[in-house]
Amino acid sequence: MAAPAFAVFDTAIGRCAIAWGPGGILGVQLPESREADTHARVLRQHPGAHEATPPPAIQRALDAIVALLRGERAELTGIALDMTAVPDFYRRVYDVARTVPPGATLTYGEVADRLGSRGLARAVGQALGRNPFPIVVPCHRVLAAGGRVGGFSAGGGITTKLRLLALEGRHATATPSLFDGDGAFGFDPAEAVAHVRASDPVMARLIDAVGPFSMELKTTPSLFVALAESIVYQQLTGRAAATIFARVRALFPRAHHGPTPEQILRVSDQRLRGAGLSNAKLLALRDLAQRSVNGSVPTLTQAQQMDDEAVIERLTEVRGIGRWTVEMLLMFRLGRPDVLPVDDYGVRQGFAIAYRKRKLPPPRALAKYGARWAPYRTVASWYLWRAVDLAKRGN
Repeated sequence: MAAPAFAVFDTAIGRCAIAWGPGGILGVQLPESREADTHARVLRQHPGAHEATPPPAIQRALDAIVALLRGERAELTGIALDMTAVPDFYRRVYDVARTVPPGATLTYGEVADRLGSRGLARAVGQALGRNPFPIVVPCHRVLAAGGRVGGFSAGGGITTKLRLLALEGRHATATPSLFDGDGAFGFDPAEAVAHVRASDPVMARLIDAVGPFSMELKTTPSLFVALAESIVYQQLTGRAAATIFARVRALFPRAHHGPTPEQILRVSDQRLRGAGLSNAKLLALRDLAQRSVNGSVPTLTQAQQMDDEAVIERLTEVRGIGRWTVEMLLMFRLGRPDVLPVDDYGVRQGFAIAYRKRKLPPPRALAKYGARWAPYRTVASWYLWRAVDLAKRGN
């Protein structure tokens, strides 16, 4: 019998791995914190496996996984899986899970019903917890009772599960709006880049050095969820913050949509602290929730109709929300064209690098100089951040 083989490949959620043998795919590995850990887990699960170039059938499966994780529609139900080492009951559970389309979910109990007995719900959860084929067998689409997120044994835990559900939910409809996930800016990026290039020869050189404008918008089901996430992320590493925010979301049904203000107001302090929130962040979330309920925090639709300064003025009234946080929301959530966060260290550092200054520019001086980039200062800011990246790489 031929030894199993595996390959590591890039996806939108990180470096994944796929293992195969003569009978088809033996396993899919979601990203670990380090690529070395991904390799190690593959070898533990498939002793003797060697790294190899995927044959055509496996490459097609790999491409479909990459496309799905990029938010595109992809067909994975026809991918051949080698289940010779999988118990019969688990196979039946996986067969049901594979019928759940992107954007839809079942509960453990509903899967059990399809297998003939609601009493099998716990056994269904155990089978999915041992799923060797995540994504191809979409165990992330199976939730606990009441729409609660349930467990997820693959790399990243419930953080990854929520990310997958949110990604697929945004692409479940054929005609999403801006805030449902189409990732569209409220301006023409090509026109914006051309304007910034023409307005400033130094920026023109920086644009040439960096290359195309590739800033991506982060989507969100509501302004409340975007701000709640910003509060949780303050003064934490991205990984730690993502874990805590996933725990907060997992306290509520339909967790991949994020909590509602009403849910945050109803849940106890003890449960929020148990998710990892500090007292300061707990109080900030409570204030955000109360202001959202009473209407002083605008909805996404209302924010669309407000100018940048009006959004900043309204949102900085919330405990724990400063001007910089709102500027990041305007740029990366709402896609506004003309935001220049003059207090941002990275933007100031990028300016000093691009313009060969020994010291960082004072915010007021940067604002004055940056007026020439209007009405596309968001694009200029993005290129200044990239100037820092180039300097770190030694370019």
